[in-house]
Amino acid sequence: MDISLILKVGGVGFLVSVICQVLSKSGREEQSLFVSVSGMIVVLLLLIGQLSELIGTVREVFGL
Repeated sequence: MDISLILKVGGVGFLVSVICQVLSKSGREEQSLFVSVSGMIVVLLLLIGQLSELIGTVREVFGL
């Protein structure tokens, strides 16, 4: 696992939290919810490659 992936996930999380706070303070809670859901989708898309590699390694180790 590369440290850049951790930094990307942290960066997305920080950016999403700042945007959500700004939107919530301005009274746009619905848009804040959409931003947080889209942030989670972006993080999941970043992690899909690593998760598939992990599953492949587990299958190889246990011979599945």
